[in-house]
Amino acid sequence: MNGLVAGYPLPSLLAGSDDAGVRAWLQELPALVEELLERWELEASAPFEPGGSCAWVAPVRDAGGGERVLKVAWSHDEARDEAAGMTAWQGRGAARVHRSQRRGETTALLLDRVRPGTPLAELLSWPERDAVVAAVARRLWAPPRELAGAEAAEEFRPLSQMCAWWADSAQERAETGLSPLPPDLVTHGLQLFRELPRQWDGEAVLLATDLHPGNVLAAEGAFGSPDGRRWVLIDPKPYVGDPHYDLLQHMFNDPDRLRAQPVAFADRMAELAGLDPQRLRQWLLARCVQEAGVLDGAAEAARKLSDAGVA
Repeated sequence: MNGLVAGYPLPSLLAGSDDAGVRAWLQELPALVEELLERWELEASAPFEPGGSCAWVAPVRDAGGGERVLKVAWSHDEARDEAAGMTAWQGRGAARVHRSQRRGETTALLLDRVRPGTPLAELLSWPERDAVVAAVARRLWAPPRELAGAEAAEEFRPLSQMCAWWADSAQERAETGLSPLPPDLVTHGLQLFRELPRQWDGEAVLLATDLHPGNVLAAEGAFGSPDGRRWVLIDPKPYVGDPHYDLLQHMFNDPDRLRAQPVAFADRMAELAGLDPQRLRQWLLARCVQEAGVLDGAAEAARKLSDAGVA
């Protein structure tokens, strides 16, 4: 697609997407954005750079001059329930939602513009980020029926569904020789990845599943976080299940520490979040096996976790 959206070129990540679904959806994007701007009475500025790989996100002003952010996204399967999750987490640390709609392959969200809006990843060192992510997670975790009501809660999918889907993909990679791990470790890790979400006998909570320092923004005001700042969540991919899972993406975003000290990293995050360190180690082993050959540091961490007796 070479045209303009709301008068501006596509942000670089979206323009460079090689996903066939995204490329087809982009043909409809200019009309989708124009229709939303008119119906919601918004005036758009240039989209954020580099942006996301499957969403057009831009600062806008509403009819009263208020600063907002419009996100128009291709509704890939993982992010299907983003708007519902953000709405459920109002008052618990998610950016404020003013409007949302899901139509066909498109999800649209009108959010508060977070100021200063600097990602956690750009403000604090890795050890300091650990405490913030754990604090954000603990505010989010609650049974979906308490957050959204019984009827709306039924719309959220179980974590076991996502894990089974990802395990199938990882098994296919392994069978074509793309996993750098020995077959017995692959078999054990993927079996664990399928079993852990089904074996959780604690309270099932609404999970962000993509909670990491790039998706946590600094906001004005205090919220009682460990460093005294207010932090808000953006871009969740909600599922329901075991809270231990929700710490993993943060750990994968620090591949050097993941590779060097996976056991100590898991234990630190479990302590900060008030969770069982042994169970988090198991989750980390399972996810590392699932991501081996795909995410940096995963294979090395899987070997070290296995050698340390995590099973």
